This record gives sequence, C-alpha cells and structure tokens, in this order.
Amino acid sequence: MIQRWSPAGVAPPIGRYSHLARVPAGHEHLIISGQVGTSPNGELAGPDAESQTRAALTNIENLLKAAGAEPKHLVKLFAMLSSTDHLAGYRKALQEALTSWYPNEDWPTHSLIVVAALATPELAVEVEATAAVPNH
Repeated sequence: MIQRWSPAGVAPPIGRYSHLARVPAGHEHLIISGQVGTSPNGELAGPDAESQTRAALTNIENLLKAAGAEPKHLVKLFAMLSSTDHLAGYRKALQEALTSWYPNEDWPTHSLIVVAALATPELAVEVEATAAVPNH
C-alpha cells in the first residue's frame, strides 16, 4: 500500500495533497502523460478550466483503469495552468475529484505551476500523473 503523509517539521499542505509518498517494493510504476480537457473524441470539454480539469482527471481515471489501476494508486499529480485566472476553476474540479477518490483524505502528492501557454491556445489545463500498482 502506498504510504502518504505530511510530517511535522514542515508547514501543513495548503491544499488537498500530502507532502510525501512512499511506494513499497513490489509495485509497478505507471507514468501518465499530460492530459488535457478533451473528451474521448478529441473535442474540448469547454472553454473554462473547471470543465477542462474535470475532463483531464476523467482521462487520467480512464487511463488508470486501462492499466488495471484506479485513483487510489496515484502517487503524484502535476498540473500546469495557462493563467492564474484558471486557478479557481482548477481547484474546484480537483477538489471534487479528490473528495470522490479519497474519502479518507489520503491524497497523493501534487504540484502546480502556471505557464505562459500550453500546446494550443484554447487549453487552460494539463495534468500528468504517476501511479504505483501492486505487481500481480
């Protein structure tokens, strides 16, 4: 089982994430490329960060399922936003997903940066992930 925690000696997390995650031996690492807010047919989920974040996180969940994993196996999320204007929408959609995925508040680690632009101008959000799945 992945161990996640935020130890004493550092400030508490300012959001829904853990400062540390330890992957025990016997786990396969999955690296998920950055996911943007598109539906399976490639259409943009919406013009705003909230709808794009929901779609990106759904894409991550679907990729995990395809690899025989689920959100509980996430070790790290890394998000890139194309503007600080997208922070509120991103945080709202992320909070919804994390509340659903982690009712016990055992959140994965997380980093967020704001960049000048993403791959195309209409993209507000991109989220990549790392997961660890027990070997069978």
